[in-house]
Amino acid sequence: REVEEFKMEMKLLSQNENKTVFLVKGTSPAEVNTFRRIITNKVPSMAIDTIEVLENSSAIYNEMLAHRLGLTPLKTDLKSYFVQKECKCKGEGCARCTLQLTLETESPGTVYAEQIKSKDPKVVPVYPKTPIAKLLGKQKIKLIATAKLGSGKEHTKFSPGLIYYKGNPEIKINKVSNAKNIAEICPKQVYKVDGSKLKVAKQQDCILCQACVDASDKGIQVNASKKDFIVTIEPFGQLTPKEIISTAADIISKQAKEVEAALKKKWKQIFKKEN
Repeated sequence: REVEEFKMEMKLLSQNENKTVFLVKGTSPAEVNTFRRIITNKVPSMAIDTIEVLENSSAIYNEMLAHRLGLTPLKTDLKSYFVQKECKCKGEGCARCTLQLTLETESPGTVYAEQIKSKDPKVVPVYPKTPIAKLLGKQKIKLIATAKLGSGKEHTKFSPGLIYYKGNPEIKINKVSNAKNIAEICPKQVYKVDGSKLKVAKQQDCILCQACVDASDKGIQVNASKKDFIVTIEPFGQLTPKEIISTAADIISKQAKEVEAALKKKWKQIFKKEN
């Protein structure tokens, strides 16, 4: 069976602090979904994993306090830390794979993430004003937290962000008589009216809802490409989009080499038995 070849191209469409959108051309749904799963489940980031509560007289139970701290995103330095099972300590926990943080306060009012003290200035809460608890007079929180590098497969708190995609919209206008109505119906203002003609103004904003197709009595055809995709990454802040993408690419490359090595070993065993 002939294998279809793809020549992948990438183009950045938009980028801001909270979202990066790019167009991937010449690929397949399987490849894009692999990329999505790797980012969600395999790209590591730092998160608080355990806490030792020395004192907690607040209204929040220790378990809820641990839950809130665990879901507080921490800036991550991938060059300085290892995933525990890949560390020389073999998962016992050392300075190469874990980090100690402390939280001690008795000031009445809201306790924010910025009050968490880290031994590593590069690994601190992403959003300083994340509320952790609220203290009344004479109430106190004192604890020691241990953060580690982990992946989303272990727990979603380690996932570096959201990634989703859609087939690049392919819009074909055949013949329409109600151009103005169709332009107004579109929820994303994809179309514009030039005189009496309907034209596509923002093709990549199309969400494939088919509202224009229904309104035009099939005078418009809208399909999602199976080779070109619009990919969106919304990082939680632990890593930059560039770090997320490059790390995912490295992981895919490593896994491909492991599969190749395993297949070669298996084929050698098969040929050895036959001979």
